[in-house]
Amino acid sequence: MTPLLALALIADDPNAEILRAADAFDAAQLTQDRAAMDKLVDDGLIFIDGSGKRQGKTDFIEGWMNQGDKYDPLVLVDRTITLLGPDAAVVSAETELTGESGGKRFASRFRYSDVFRRVGDVWRAVLIQVTRIPPKSGG
Repeated sequence: MTPLLALALIADDPNAEILRAADAFDAAQLTQDRAAMDKLVDDGLIFIDGSGKRQGKTDFIEGWMNQGDKYDPLVLVDRTITLLGPDAAVVSAETELTGESGGKRFASRFRYSDVFRRVGDVWRAVLIQVTRIPPKSGG
């Protein structure tokens, strides 16, 4: 398949736009890009963290902004996209977030579901649900 044909197939994929938005959202978190996160997170965000606590936009963004924290690239497993209409979708995957915090390595394995809604020309996260799962054996 030629690269141009591959791009044409991606452009015709109904999930391509939401996948770009979800990837941008993940990148904003990992790079601690506050401006991008502020744009990509809805003001009315409902964030259910891994302990079941309900939080909002400010708490979610601040949780990524600890100085000295560094995040490794994510590997997403079993990523799914569920279109809820032309302006809403759920993106879900399993991952292990790894990096360094306070000078120490950390790892947290979880499954998440991000609900996005298109507002104008921007897809924004309106609901995030995180469920912690046990680390893989041997890890």
